[in-house]
Amino acid sequence: MRRLLILASAVVFLDVAFFEAITPLLAGYKDDLGLSTAGAGILVGAYAAGTFLSALPAGYLAARIGPRKTVMIGLTIFGCSTAAFGLVTDIVWLDVARFAQGVAGALMWSGGLTWLITSADEDRRGEVIGIFLGAAVAGALFGPAIGALAHAVGIGVVFPSVLVLSLVLLGMAFKLPDSTVRERGTFAEITKAMSARPVIGAALLVGLPSMMFGVITVLVPLEIADLGGGPGLVAVGFGAAAGIEAVLAPMVGKFSDRRGRLLPYVVGVFVSAVAMLLVPVSVIPVVLGALVFSALGAGLCFAPATTMLADAAEATGLHQGLATGVSSVAWSAGQATGAVGGGALADAAGVAAPCIAVSLILVGAGVVVYRQMVSGQAAVPEPGSAGQA
Repeated sequence: MRRLLILASAVVFLDVAFFEAITPLLAGYKDDLGLSTAGAGILVGAYAAGTFLSALPAGYLAARIGPRKTVMIGLTIFGCSTAAFGLVTDIVWLDVARFAQGVAGALMWSGGLTWLITSADEDRRGEVIGIFLGAAVAGALFGPAIGALAHAVGIGVVFPSVLVLSLVLLGMAFKLPDSTVRERGTFAEITKAMSARPVIGAALLVGLPSMMFGVITVLVPLEIADLGGGPGLVAVGFGAAAGIEAVLAPMVGKFSDRRGRLLPYVVGVFVSAVAMLLVPVSVIPVVLGALVFSALGAGLCFAPATTMLADAAEATGLHQGLATGVSSVAWSAGQATGAVGGGALADAAGVAAPCIAVSLILVGAGVVVYRQMVSGQAAVPEPGSAGQA
């Protein structure tokens, strides 16, 4: 189990690191290529769009052919597309390369998480998922630093080097035993399980903080650049925020195994709502404070929400591979909506508009989940309910 956890963590670390590596480079791409804020949002959101369109097929592959093969296919695509991103200069091809990275990320995420969930004991599910997500956030910690390094020594040097790392991880995956759990249900049975209320409810809980982070990823680097900060400051800010979330995610996952999933999630969405209101304040320390609050909020939300989706899959008979596909759809839809929609709304009505809108959505969601928690009528199962219809 330990070797599998190391491999899955390394795979998701690599995925998220190069998703986030664009943050300190975004202002430079905007200036060099003459992009609008919406265009910059598309460049950021293309990754999430690729994940969104590939998430369910990736989950289906993990369920049918096994998570190991799914991870290996993802690593192959990821190494090639990341190398391509470092070598092309036209905005269309940059968007295409980012989209392909997102496709690969869906395969790597679904394969890796399915592999872990089907191999771990149920009473450690939150802890294992928390460690996995902590590795993803650690990737977010190093991603901006990778982007800053690419800015200093050359994008064409740093990004193509990922192909070598992908080959190393492919070798590790080949040596580990695959999961033996396969999806045998009919299309109708799968569709019914995926559309069950607990599954949909948990997916929405994954998507909400993802939307917040999509807006943060686009607007905060551009705000810092407008206020005179450079790529280094962006990298430090995002790196510090990711460090907080990386430490918090495993702790929150373990807490949710013992005390329930909803409490940390409710606190997390309210903290995230505060973070959004700090972004438009045109003072660098306050904007950096928004990053810290967004990291606290995300760290409290993602591990419980992802574990709730795994619990819901267990309760409704949905294969965990397909559940991870649903999770990827929820994350990528939220991320893309936040990045593209937030950028477009900022162009049309100013930076404050998307921040206030997302903050209000988060507060509304927090109120709904809190009421479910105190009434004991949660839409998604809590620990101990898995296996009950």
